[in-house]
Amino acid sequence: MRLATIRSGEIESVHEVSVVATDVDGGVIDLSGSLDLTFFYRSAIKPFQATISLEAGADLTVEQTAIACSSHGGFPIHQGLVEANLETAGLDEGALQCPPAWPRDALAKELMVSRGHREPTRVSNNCSGKHSAWLAACAAHGWPTETYLDPTHPLQQKVADLVEQVTGVNGNPIGVDGCGAPTLRGELPGLARAFGLLSTEARFASAASAMRRFPALLSSNHLNEGRFAAWWGGPVKGGAQGLIAAGRHGIGIAAKSHEGDVDKAIAAMLEVIRRVGLLSQAAADALADVARIPVLGGGRQVGTIEPISD
Repeated sequence: MRLATIRSGEIESVHEVSVVATDVDGGVIDLSGSLDLTFFYRSAIKPFQATISLEAGADLTVEQTAIACSSHGGFPIHQGLVEANLETAGLDEGALQCPPAWPRDALAKELMVSRGHREPTRVSNNCSGKHSAWLAACAAHGWPTETYLDPTHPLQQKVADLVEQVTGVNGNPIGVDGCGAPTLRGELPGLARAFGLLSTEARFASAASAMRRFPALLSSNHLNEGRFAAWWGGPVKGGAQGLIAAGRHGIGIAAKSHEGDVDKAIAAMLEVIRRVGLLSQAAADALADVARIPVLGGGRQVGTIEPISD
């Protein structure tokens, strides 16, 4: 799908996004762009990573499960739930192997600074929910916590097996995510199929329910991903470099911005969701500026970034 930046009535630039919608068997319902695009899933597979944590024995509340699925904004509620996951494991922040990072949400960073923090922490890293749930799983199952990020660790092997099962794609070659975790490689149809399964299969009910009930814990209400999740009514998860996936009623949709811009990927995904009949009028109205991203000039809107063709 091609999106255009339109300024003052003229096309300023054009952006490519690939989007696919599938059923739970992987049958393509709608396609815009390339089926051959390959990429690292990055954070988009966190619901499946969280499922492995739960199956390994991590004793998490629904809110703690939501934070395990998240790329959170770093507000106190997010950090508090990460700390609760660590307490479940009998561990503290020192066990986390994600690097220190300021909150993903700029307002959350301002709040941390106003409360006297002068350095980023591991807990405020947006991936700390996943890491803390993994540690809780390792502690519950008796797996080593010191090597939980090693691709040969039993937990990571179970993650890789599950992701291959739900996507139908072998995740090799394995890369290293920004948080230090192993990241698997795949394609859009497989990711879409996985999110269709996430929205329907009993095995994933805990993760899917947590994501549906607590979208504000998954990202940030200030980001387009968080705003979309609040209106979607099913699991939504973004990944780095312009990746987004969503599922509802067994239909999975995955979008990848070729330039790595997640807001453009969401805008393209909303167009496909509209075409397949899963976008309510209320959601379309509430997300109008997410589906048609405002372009500013002189402090006022002078255009949009919007789909122009497949």
